[in-house]
Amino acid sequence: MCGISGWVDFRRDLTREQSVVDAMCDTMACRGPDARGTYTRPHVALGHRRLAIIDLPGGAQPMQYDTPDGEVAIVYSGEAYNFTELRDELRRRGHQFKTDSDTEVVLHGYLEWGAEVAEHLNGMFAFAVWDARSEQLLLIRDRMGIKPLYYYPTEDGLLFGSEPKAILANPLAEKTVDANGLRELFTLIKTPGEAIWSGMREVEPGTVLSFDRNGLKINTYWKLSAVEHTDDQQTTVHRVRELLDDIVARQLISDVPRCVLLSGGLDSSAITALAGQQLARNGERVRSFAVDFLGQTENFVPDSLRETPDGPYVHDVAQHVGSEHKDIVLDPNSLADPEVRRAAVQARDLPLGLGDMDQSLYLLFKEIRKHSTVALSGESADEVFGGYKWFHDPEVQRANTFPWLGATDNVSRNGALNPELVDKLDLASYVADNYRSALDEVPRLDGESDHERRMREISYLHLTRFVRFLLDRKDRMSMAVGLEVRVPFCDHRLVEYVFNAPWALKTFDGREKSLLRHATADVLPKSVVERRKSPYPSTQDPKYAAVLQSQVSDLVSSGSEALSLVDEKWLRDALAQDPANIDQAARYGFERILDLAIWFDIHNPTIKL
Repeated sequence: MCGISGWVDFRRDLTREQSVVDAMCDTMACRGPDARGTYTRPHVALGHRRLAIIDLPGGAQPMQYDTPDGEVAIVYSGEAYNFTELRDELRRRGHQFKTDSDTEVVLHGYLEWGAEVAEHLNGMFAFAVWDARSEQLLLIRDRMGIKPLYYYPTEDGLLFGSEPKAILANPLAEKTVDANGLRELFTLIKTPGEAIWSGMREVEPGTVLSFDRNGLKINTYWKLSAVEHTDDQQTTVHRVRELLDDIVARQLISDVPRCVLLSGGLDSSAITALAGQQLARNGERVRSFAVDFLGQTENFVPDSLRETPDGPYVHDVAQHVGSEHKDIVLDPNSLADPEVRRAAVQARDLPLGLGDMDQSLYLLFKEIRKHSTVALSGESADEVFGGYKWFHDPEVQRANTFPWLGATDNVSRNGALNPELVDKLDLASYVADNYRSALDEVPRLDGESDHERRMREISYLHLTRFVRFLLDRKDRMSMAVGLEVRVPFCDHRLVEYVFNAPWALKTFDGREKSLLRHATADVLPKSVVERRKSPYPSTQDPKYAAVLQSQVSDLVSSGSEALSLVDEKWLRDALAQDPANIDQAARYGFERILDLAIWFDIHNPTIKL
């Protein structure tokens, strides 16, 4: 896992721009704390920050190969879980290797197959290849968008980076956010290609971007397709388990310590149990980590999203699996620490207002990094198997919008915004237009019933919009502390297979995630097998909201530019609430305001409406 950056310019001599190249690269030092490197030629510069996972001494980058017709260089981020098989195949084709790294395998894969190397890879990756033979840059991203990659066309070339901050470190990139950027920021829809910053784009998952003197081209090498599912229930459950066993075995490969993230839900518990099985064969114990909040279990109050606290289920799994387990217990003051919030906003480059759910994830990863460099996560199982409650709500199924917006109170989350700004942005129309565009993409299968068709649409929306929002969050928070998080449920083979299983098969036992539950029930405690879905935890401690209120009050006195986006009346009313009894809408608003203030302080963006 690493951070990559680069610059192509056909009119400028980039060998004279080393300081700018270094600045772009070093914005992502947290992504690669182990090493840095640059490759600079007259019209191209590549930067790399390395987090060493595979072949610690031999995987240095940028990596290059000299052909008779010119150099080929690569900067690579991610993991190719099938690199050993690919290396064997390439050796049979005459390639010779100097290292044991997966990066060298990908480089030789490009030399053998060109841009089609992406189709040979199983993994999470975002990488750039400069081919001096054709003076062409390729940017290639994994199928599900696990690893981030952004680009910014310039008058004479192109900038790119794993994160926007790398691009924004170049003087050619303007720190401007226009109306569309704000619309994207204030809605939870993750429009493919949008990057919030004006002029900047995101390389879409499953695509290859090529850039040369003739301009820019984008080709799609993978997307979800509709295929008839012919396996019966028993065969389907067996195939899901077969895939999961193979996926977890592949994703445990590492030359550094690894662990699992455990929440006590079905998804993370299944990964923990399967990892425990795999490691036990080599005489190892799986290590697991969980986040918890001070007093959460004892004082838990059920709500519409969370019926039970995580703690008891976490400990059931740890005991059942025999994992070497540790709880990371956070208190309100550590969650509300302004420096922790700043680190979270800095990591994401955006003020998303998720508050303690971002801060707790950051603190969890920071603590895990003291013990492990790689962690396996249960992220994305809900999108793949249909786990969210709103998948099963007839009213949400019928709603003419993105399902997660039909099921959540998005108005409360944006209630703190200036009404004039909200009117000007017309967020409702933006969401509606994007929803219609998304539905037009959904692949169709002849003979599907209306209900099956609708559930395919809902699954597709989650796998191409919602999951990317969560994957980006997981990547940014983990890489901010130099931790590589792997997501087994995003293996494209599993995603393709389950996407095409009929909804009736995904819910054959009358519950959510039937296929996953039955595929892993034999390795899980009964308590977890029977537990209902509970999302990532959020603190219920009223002291946290009271601290937020105090911080916003101090912010008002400072005159932050972020307050220009805030509704003054809303702010007065929220600050007047009893600190011991702050409502959820006020808490959401405080989170949004504090994130915005830090974002303005870090980036000083120009807002153009």
